[in-house]
Amino acid sequence: MAVTGADHTCYTVRNMAKSLAFYEGLLGFEIVHERPEVTTDYFRAIIGFPAGVVHAVLLNIPGSDHHLELFQYKHPLGVPQDLTPNNPGSSHIAYHVDDLEAMYQAMHDDMIALGCSFVCDPVYLDQGPNLGGWALYMYDPDGIPIELFQPPSG
Repeated sequence: MAVTGADHTCYTVRNMAKSLAFYEGLLGFEIVHERPEVTTDYFRAIIGFPAGVVHAVLLNIPGSDHHLELFQYKHPLGVPQDLTPNNPGSSHIAYHVDDLEAMYQAMHDDMIALGCSFVCDPVYLDQGPNLGGWALYMYDPDGIPIELFQPPSG
């Protein structure tokens, strides 16, 4: 027996509207389905909170069969974590983009308005297996690290 694939990655967020403004509005993800209050017994068993109430949104990642799921816990409320990339338990997803510089310029002001930030300007990858590509790290509205990656052409 072995893993046979991947379905989705889930992030817990503080404010679903702000997160959707980022993922749907800025990054172009599409909502597959939204459940404002998930309270089923099976779900509560899976998450380990017998009285849990979650606002759940499943998003389609453009150009991918993988999905992003967002949970906003209504009960019990959680505590924000330090998701700095060097902290154990922190993670990120790298999303492919066609033109990183153009995307960076187009979304820069909207990112700031949402309380998001870039770690750096787009960086040219001048060595290694992705030689010729471009990348940057940024943080979503909850401080979750995300990488935008423009693969080398050719």
